[in-house]
Amino acid sequence: MTILDQIIKRKKEEVAAAKLRISLDRLKNTAFFGRPTYSLKESVKNKSGIIAEFKRQSPSKGIINNSVQPLEVVSAYENFRASGISILTDHDFFGGNLNDVLDVRNEITIPILRKDFMIDEYQFYEAKSIGADVVLLIASCLSPDQVQEFTELTHQLKMEVLLEIHTEDELKHFNSEIDLVGINNRNLKDFKVDLQHSVQLKNQLPKEVLSVAESGIYNLKDFQFLKEKGFDGFLMGEYFMKNTDPAKAFEEFASQILTQ
Repeated sequence: MTILDQIIKRKKEEVAAAKLRISLDRLKNTAFFGRPTYSLKESVKNKSGIIAEFKRQSPSKGIINNSVQPLEVVSAYENFRASGISILTDHDFFGGNLNDVLDVRNEITIPILRKDFMIDEYQFYEAKSIGADVVLLIASCLSPDQVQEFTELTHQLKMEVLLEIHTEDELKHFNSEIDLVGINNRNLKDFKVDLQHSVQLKNQLPKEVLSVAESGIYNLKDFQFLKEKGFDGFLMGEYFMKNTDPAKAFEEFASQILTQ
């Protein structure tokens, strides 16, 4: 089994257990379920384009940063003009949980992406109930029909969709209702990074689609390369989180790109 296979197997078990703990009706009655959502599409257009990520660990890197709290990090992300916040909610492989979103939702006023492996409609109601504005759909985990179905459900719940692709074959998962397309520079099966591969995929998308470069952006040079190639957004986590003070790291990076 690949790491992705292992994650999906475990995710199915987690969702089944969650359904037994909390019903859909209870999710719909939570405080955040009826709140107006923020648009990541608009925020990417009007701010830095960076979707800054809070991530404690990953299967490829192990522990990245286990010593900082979500609020201290994401508040700085917002203060220095991040377009959005990505928060990992997968526990077993990324060290996250739903409370990481709940704990910051009332404290920031920019979009939050619930970054997880979305395979069941229950998770979309769950995302809405914790205050997420955007959900991630990973093409390698889903069929094109599932992407269409989950996109429609997401929009019914007044959230946006970031579709993640990595291969040319996954371009067929795209449909005109998708809000943003993320192109993962890192292959989820072997975790190798290839920025040029992502550029080639981007060039096959309709020009009007907002494109987001995801993962494997390790320095200012990588960021500038992808921006010059026409990417609108940049999902970055490890670059900041690997520092003792991710907030300071983001401030320094943002000051460089915003003065160019």
